[in-house]
Amino acid sequence: MKELTLPEQFLKRMKHLLGPEYEAFLASFREERKNALRVNRLKISPGQFEAETPFALEWVPWTDNGYYVDYRDRPGQHPYYRAGLYYLQEPSAMAPAGILPVQPGDRVLDLCAAPGGKATELGARLGGEGVLVANEISASRVRALERNIELFGIRNCIVTNEPPHVLSERFGAYFDRILVDAPCSGEGMFRKNPEAAGTWSLEKVDTCARTQREILLHAAAMLRPGGYLVYSTCTFEAEENELAVAYLLQERPDMELVRIPCADQTASFCPAYALEELRRLGYELKPAGLSSADSPVARSAFPSEADGPDLTKAVRIWPHRAGGEGHFIALLARKMPQEGASEPLRQSTGPGRACSDRGLALEMHERERDKGSQRAGKQGKKARDRTRSKSAQGRTVSKGAGSGTLSKEESRLVQQFLAFYASDLNIDICRCERRDGRVYLMPEDCPEIRGLRFLRAGLYLGELKKNRFEPSQELAMAIGARPDPACGQPGCPGGDKAGSVSDDGTSICIFADDERLQAFLRGESVRLQGAGENGWRLVCAGRWPVGWGKLTGGILKNHIPTSWRG
Repeated sequence: MKELTLPEQFLKRMKHLLGPEYEAFLASFREERKNALRVNRLKISPGQFEAETPFALEWVPWTDNGYYVDYRDRPGQHPYYRAGLYYLQEPSAMAPAGILPVQPGDRVLDLCAAPGGKATELGARLGGEGVLVANEISASRVRALERNIELFGIRNCIVTNEPPHVLSERFGAYFDRILVDAPCSGEGMFRKNPEAAGTWSLEKVDTCARTQREILLHAAAMLRPGGYLVYSTCTFEAEENELAVAYLLQERPDMELVRIPCADQTASFCPAYALEELRRLGYELKPAGLSSADSPVARSAFPSEADGPDLTKAVRIWPHRAGGEGHFIALLARKMPQEGASEPLRQSTGPGRACSDRGLALEMHERERDKGSQRAGKQGKKARDRTRSKSAQGRTVSKGAGSGTLSKEESRLVQQFLAFYASDLNIDICRCERRDGRVYLMPEDCPEIRGLRFLRAGLYLGELKKNRFEPSQELAMAIGARPDPACGQPGCPGGDKAGSVSDDGTSICIFADDERLQAFLRGESVRLQGAGENGWRLVCAGRWPVGWGKLTGGILKNHIPTSWRG
C-alpha cells in the first residue's frame, strides 16, 4: 500500500482533538481500507442476496443490508450490478440514510444527493410510495445521480439541479424527512481519496463550515413540524460537525437534537464531542460567515453546558475504531408547535440489525437568471410556452400539441404492454402523462416543480409510435425478478444454460456467467437456440432484468441504449 502523505496542520489538529487515541488513528491510514456493497431491497432481500451472490460477504454492523466485499472479485463488473441489485458504497457512508426513519408514503428530500448512494437507499425504503426529491447543485455530478436512481428502479423520484435556497423558497415546510450529506473538507475520505489530502487547508474547512450552516438553515425551513432531518459529513472537523449542529439549534429553537436509536447497540458508533469538551479544546461557536481568523471571536449563545444542547446524541465513526472511513451523523427533529416537541420516532427497517402540476412536471425549465426580467400576463405566458428544455432522456421537448393525458387508444396500447410484461408494477394509468409521444408515470404525491431545473420526474415508461408502444430501459430496470430459471416448476424457464426462455414469452433469462449475457450487455445481438415466438423480451441476468431485446428468428436483437452499454 502506498504511503499516504497527510497535511501537517491536519495532523496537528487531529492530535489535539484525539489526545491518547491519536497514534491508533494515525496507524489506521497505513491499513487497507474496507470496501462494501449495499443491497437494493426494492429488488432483492438481503437474505436472498446472501444465498445467491457469488461474492464472499461480511455484514457491515451498522446496516441491515450492507456487506463488506473484496473488490478483487470485481463486483462492479458482475451482471448483477448491471441489474441494479446493489450499490458499491463506502461502509460508513451507509449509516446516514439508514438512520433517517423513512417509511413508505413519506415525502423525502436528499438535498446534496450525488452520486446517489444515499438517495438510492432512501428511494428503496419508500417502496414506490410517497415521493423522493433528490437534489444536486453540481451540473457535472447530477447525471450520475440520475443514472443510479434509474439503475435501482426507483419510480417515484424527482431529480433536481438547484441550490438549496431555491428549493426552500419553493417547497416551504413540505418534507417529512430530509437528508443533508453536506459538502465538506473530506478528511474522513483521505484514505479512499488521497488527492483530497493534497487540496486540504484551514481555509477550506472555514469555507465548508459556512456553506454547511447555510445549507442547514434552508433544510430546516423545508422540514415539516414533527419531521426528522439527518445531517452528516465525512470529515473530522468539529467546526463542520458538532458546531454546525449547535449553530442550527441556536438559530432555530424549533429544532432539537435526537438520540440515534441504534447508537448504543454498535461499538462502531462513538458519541460526538460535548459542547463543554469542545470549549476545553479551544473551539468557539461562531456565526455563519465568521472564520477562525476573524476577530473578535463571537461568544456562544449557550453560556454553559446546562444551557447548551447535548451534542453527544450525535455520533462519529472513526477509522481506527470501525471498519469504515470517517463520518459524523446527527439526527434532528422539528418540534410540533402545539406541544413543543417532535412526534415519537418511528423505528422503520433499520439502521442495522444491531440496532401539482403533473403536466408541467415533465418539462425541465431553465430558471431565469435575472428575476427582474420576469414578465407577467399573456406576454410572460407566451415566453414560457416558447421555452424549450431537455427531458430526463436528453431529448428536446416543448409544451404544446401532443402533451398531456393519454388518449383512449394510447392508454390501451400502454396498458396492454404493461399488463403482459410489467404486471408486478401495478401501474396506475391515471398517473401516466405524455410528452411528444413519450410516456411517464408521475409520483402519486408529486409536488409543484414549475420553473425548477430537473432531469427526471417519475418513471419514463417508453415511447408511443404509430400503432405501438416501445418500452424504455428505465421501465426494464423497474420491473421485479422473473421466475427462477432453474426451478423446474411450471411457468418457469427451462433452465437450459444456453439461454432459457420463459413459458409465457415475456422474458429471456440468461445465466449470469453466460458469455452471451456479457455480449448482450455490451450492446450486441445474440443467437439463442430453441427460442420462442418473435416479439419483445425482457432480458434478465438470471432472474433480474437488465434491458429489452426483440426476438426475431432466433436472434435476440439488442435494445439497450448506447449510454447503458459497456
